[in-house]
Amino acid sequence: MPTYDASRALDLLRIGSGRDDAAFRDGQEEAIRHVVEGRGRLLVVQKTGWGKSFVYFIATKLLREAGAGPAILVSPLLSLMRNQISAAERMGVRAATINSTNTDEWQNVARQVARNEVDILLISPERLANAGFLETVLNPIAATISLLVIDEAHCISDWGHDFRPHYRLIERTARTLPPNARLLATTATANDRVMDDLRSILGRDLHVSRGELARPSLSLQTIRLPNQAARLAWLADTVPQLPGSGIIYALTVADADMVNRWLVSKGIRTFAYHAGFEDSERVSREGMLLNNEVKALVATTALGMGYDKPDLSFVIHYQMPGSVVHYYQQVGRAGRAIDSARGVLLSGDEETRINDWFIKSAFPKRDEVEQIVDCLGRSDAGLSIPQIASKVNIRQSRIEKALALLSLESPAPVVKDGSRWQVTVAPLGEDFWQRAARLTELRRGEEEQMREYVGLPFGEHMRFLIRALDGDDAAIGAPALPPLPATVDEASVNEAATFLRRTDLPIEPRKQWANGAKLPESSRAKPGRALCTWRDAGWGEEVFRGKYADEAFSDRLVEACAAMVRRWNPTPAPTWVTAIPSRRRPALVPDFARRLAEALRLPFHDALVKNHDRPEQKEMQNSPMQERNVKGSFDVDVSEVQPGPVLLVDDVVDSKWTMTVAASQLREHGAGEVWPLALALAGSDE
Repeated sequence: MPTYDASRALDLLRIGSGRDDAAFRDGQEEAIRHVVEGRGRLLVVQKTGWGKSFVYFIATKLLREAGAGPAILVSPLLSLMRNQISAAERMGVRAATINSTNTDEWQNVARQVARNEVDILLISPERLANAGFLETVLNPIAATISLLVIDEAHCISDWGHDFRPHYRLIERTARTLPPNARLLATTATANDRVMDDLRSILGRDLHVSRGELARPSLSLQTIRLPNQAARLAWLADTVPQLPGSGIIYALTVADADMVNRWLVSKGIRTFAYHAGFEDSERVSREGMLLNNEVKALVATTALGMGYDKPDLSFVIHYQMPGSVVHYYQQVGRAGRAIDSARGVLLSGDEETRINDWFIKSAFPKRDEVEQIVDCLGRSDAGLSIPQIASKVNIRQSRIEKALALLSLESPAPVVKDGSRWQVTVAPLGEDFWQRAARLTELRRGEEEQMREYVGLPFGEHMRFLIRALDGDDAAIGAPALPPLPATVDEASVNEAATFLRRTDLPIEPRKQWANGAKLPESSRAKPGRALCTWRDAGWGEEVFRGKYADEAFSDRLVEACAAMVRRWNPTPAPTWVTAIPSRRRPALVPDFARRLAEALRLPFHDALVKNHDRPEQKEMQNSPMQERNVKGSFDVDVSEVQPGPVLLVDDVVDSKWTMTVAASQLREHGAGEVWPLALALAGSDE
């Protein structure tokens, strides 16, 4: 059994922190000693910034220096892995990772692991479901693994706010470890319910090291500004006055991009950060914030757990997150190593609709599962996900999620063989649906708890969070900083409203058919423009009212689209206008397109004719179904087709198949370049 070396542990802390005077925080050294001496499985629950990574990296280094085998670290986010690897390397821990961004390095890393040249291997929980990884990397070293680290362990729990399905595999992995293998789980956010779940999964004899969750350096505040223009104005007026740099969180990619564009337009140096960027770009932007080269990153939760900038001076939420646990994780990025920092939550009307969509889409519906299982049951050889999508009207991302969840059941009703999925003889148990219902109900409760948080008076927010996390709130004092102004200047609000109404969005053309066949450039649509996002800030609500309440789009929308076309200035310029037809609302889009053509002083020609009824395109949930639903549904009136470039108008664009098929047919019948124009890009409820 390795012996704990207190002097060496302190040396490693000082090397890793870069400070010659560094000392262990309360509980750190005790946790390291517990792991090294193999005193049993340990759960460390400590606030963000406490230094949980020092526990597992110092323990790993001490174990390796004592001749023990390598450690495995299960970590949920790529940005978290990057920070962890850097921290490990500072103290001489040889760290490597196998994840979705370094596939070209997998074989080399596997060889290093086999040669015992890696001290700690970082993986995502999804690796534990990969047969190739298990066979070639994990199984050969399973008997020698000295430590299994589960970072962000709340993800294991059914009650956890960030439930990752593949974290459930950790229970099975933990059972296969050799008897003398150590297990360390860490998290900043585990209330009593989560703790009970973790004990049932990791063992009833789980030891717990739990510290204080209160953050005295962090002054919290909520400001209710229902209108997006008011929140944008508040940000533009307030952010430049705040010291240091920070993070501004938004619930959606679209909002992160929009808020960033607004702040940049006001001369504030910010960048957007979300999953839509390449990994290298996200690394670059993380670095800019670390080096104080930007005032803020405007981010989704892609910049979340584990991002470590100790002097971050503010975290602002543009909308309310869905749970207290989620909020505590994010706002806890600020004020780790400075005396005072701010956490401000701006609350608006659209957050309820967005959070409701997240809750509803978290689990598959019964009919979706039945369709998928039935489809697989009719194929002896199994089906790939694209093949399933061509046979069932379910969004491909939901097919993927459903299969991942089903495959984690024990026994599993579906299994994966290579790229194909097959059914097994095991039925799906009713407990699956009971768990989904329980989690959905929990998340509804968490959302309601956050609404209560928003309504608190200044000074009560930290106490509320700590109570919600089942921590001790006895020592919580008054905020260190006074509240920021909760009102906004009317002129600033009007400027933000104008910005929102002038922020059009790109419509990128499809370049191939759903089966992968290339769409000839001569038949493709050109890059287009949409005025707004459905039901979003700016024009979104007015488009919604026009379609479903007024049954006509307003003259204001005509003027806005005409102005958009002038800003856009497509070249070669359209010489005529046509519209996507509909049999349900035959006058709606053509009427708007005629008035837009008049505003642009162009002729309107009714070149496309809907030849028979089809289901609404928004009812088609995946690409093959969307393409199939549109193809053959149009006729072209050749007498109306003009030889020049054309502006092709529709109300709402989602999959872009309608525009793709219509453009192809217009080009085939002699039209020039086709420029798509839509009033809105589809949102989550369209």
